[in-house]
Amino acid sequence: MINKDIRLGKGLGKIRFGLTMKEVEDLLGEPEEIETSDEEDEFEHEAWNYWEEGFSLYFDKEDNYRLSCIETANREVQLWDERIFEMSQDQLKQLFSDHNIENPEEEEMETGETRISFEKEMIDMYFDDDQLIAVNFGVFIDDNLEVKWPEK
Repeated sequence: MINKDIRLGKGLGKIRFGLTMKEVEDLLGEPEEIETSDEEDEFEHEAWNYWEEGFSLYFDKEDNYRLSCIETANREVQLWDERIFEMSQDQLKQLFSDHNIENPEEEEMETGETRISFEKEMIDMYFDDDQLIAVNFGVFIDDNLEVKWPEK
């Protein structure tokens, strides 16, 4: 069972950004599905899907296939000890505000969902009718677009 605490810029529980594919496999076992990026994708990557757990892990080629991004629809995921999938958009914005993170970017997607992003914190939250349906979060990047891998 995976610890489901999102640690912004660091990872999810013991799944840390910067892990190699081998290290992730040692922690989680083989993924149920592996997707590779299409040629027209901006970044060449491999996505490891653990459907049963509700996680997709992204390894970018330009980062030597180290773990750089996690997407989840797992309803048990927590951020700052709060179960975020049980919160509305306003409650989530308040949660970030309570942690001195302000000014989210909001966008209505072509598919009808709403995306709320905190760019500096590298997190995107997707809502369908005020219901959180997915969270995508990644390793921090500095002002020079250099990846800031978390300490081991």
